Amino acid sequence: MKLVLDKKHGNRVEFVAKGVATSFANMVRRYGMSRVPVLAIESVTFYDNSSAFWDEYIAHRLGLMPLLTPDKTPESAEIIFSLDAEGPKVVYASDMVSSDKDISAAKGTIPIVTLGQNQHLRFEAKAILGIARRHAKFQAGLLSYGEEGEDLRFFVESFFQMEPADVILRTCDLIEADIESVEEALGKKPEKKKAVKKPKKAKKKE
Repeated sequence: MKLVLDKKHGNRVEFVAKGVATSFANMVRRYGMSRVPVLAIESVTFYDNSSAFWDEYIAHRLGLMPLLTPDKTPESAEIIFSLDAEGPKVVYASDMVSSDKDISAAKGTIPIVTLGQNQHLRFEAKAILGIARRHAKFQAGLLSYGEEGEDLRFFVESFFQMEPADVILRTCDLIEADIESVEEALGKKPEKKKAVKKPKKAKKKE
């Protein structure tokens, strides 16, 4: 199999896969859209909300907000986002304070609510790791492909939680892990990966 990167723009990439069966391509597509773990807000505790919107409306909006999801984020991770804002102002995703410096709203310019004079909003939101098979808010992006002669052209669009290339890389890691678990279940030990030796640096001639 050979991959050739063709186009890259923002949160989208296109690449051509050579020597790949459509059945394998479909597996990559399904894994990428439903199995890649992503952080999303799961619950919100409101301490004060005198805005024009109900708690449920704001909580639903927060749940669908994309959050940066670093690779190897622990399954048990719980990230707390807190906000304390007073109007008049537009409250944006960037106004939330995260308990983890590496995790924040993927797009800080997303508006949460507009507060009028003397209106106040204060809450704590808990984000957890999940997959799209459980809820669409945990979806990492969209993947599709089409035939191009004997090759397949992939279209990958990230929902900003990670780079589009990372969606594919994490998808491949998941597929590899599942294959290894099947081999172990069948009593076959997975082959150890050969370590790539780094070339030795040439000694400088005096």
